[in-house]
Amino acid sequence: MSEPSLTCDALLRRATVAIAGESPRLDAELLLCFVTGLSRTGFRAWPERQVTASEARRFEALVHQRACGHPVAHLLGEQEFWSLPLKVNASTLIPRPDTECLVEAALGLSLPPSARVLDLGTGTGAIALALASERPGWQVLACDAVAAAVELATVNAGRLGLPVAVVWSHWFESLPPGRFDLIVSNPPYIASSDHHLGEGDVRFEPATALIAGDDGLDDIRTIVTASPEWLSDNGWLVIEHGYDQGEAVRDLFLQAGLAAVETRKDYGQCDRLTLGQWPGRG
Repeated sequence: MSEPSLTCDALLRRATVAIAGESPRLDAELLLCFVTGLSRTGFRAWPERQVTASEARRFEALVHQRACGHPVAHLLGEQEFWSLPLKVNASTLIPRPDTECLVEAALGLSLPPSARVLDLGTGTGAIALALASERPGWQVLACDAVAAAVELATVNAGRLGLPVAVVWSHWFESLPPGRFDLIVSNPPYIASSDHHLGEGDVRFEPATALIAGDDGLDDIRTIVTASPEWLSDNGWLVIEHGYDQGEAVRDLFLQAGLAAVETRKDYGQCDRLTLGQWPGRG
C-alpha cells in the first residue's frame, strides 16, 4: 500500500507551505497537473488519490525550483495567453494576462478586413498569434531582435496552425519596405534602477526584454518616433507601457503627429497601453 504522504492532498499541502508567495496553492496544483496528467478539478474531487514515488520526486523537485523563484511557466515550458497554449523559455518574457488588454484594444479598432499588422518585439508571438486567431483575414508579421525568440514564436505559430510570419529585426531596422494598418508592441519599459527587477519572476527573464534606459522609455521613443514612416494613412499604433508612463507616452505620440491619442487601463485599473492614429501627411 502506498504511503499516505503520497496522496495528492498531502503533496499539495506540503508544496503550498514550501512555495509561499502570491499564489502557492495554484502554483502547486499546476505543477502536480504537469507531473501526473490530472486536472485541478481531479485533485479536488479525489484528494486521496495516490501518486507514484517517481511522480512525487519529480513534483518535489519542481516545487523546490519554484520555491527558489523560478517561474511556473518556465518549469512547465508553457503559458496560456488568449486561450492559446504557448511554448515559453528563458529567451523571452512570459506573456502576462494584462497584455490581453492590448489585444482587446487592437481588435476593437476599425481596420480593413485584410489589414497588414506588425508586432514589434514579439517574444513568444503572443500578441501576433492572438490577433491572427481572431482575424483570419489579417496579414500578420512579427519580428524580434533575439534569434531564440524568433525561433520560439515560429514554433508557436506552427503548433497553433496560425499564418503569422516571424522575422529577425531590431524594431524596424531590418523589415522589408511597406506600411501597416496596425502596429502593436509590448517593448521593454522598465527603468534600469527599478527595484522590481530584483523581485519575483522577472529575475529569471532576460534583462534586454525588460530594461529600456534610465526612465524606461528608450525603446518606446524609438518605436513611436519611427512609426509614421511605417503606418498607412489612418493606421493605428498600440503600445503597452508601465503604469506610471501614460502621460509621457501620450506626449510622445502627440509629438510624432499621431491623433486620437488615448491611454487605457489594464485589469487592475492601472494605465497600461496607449494608442493613436496616424492621419497621414495629407
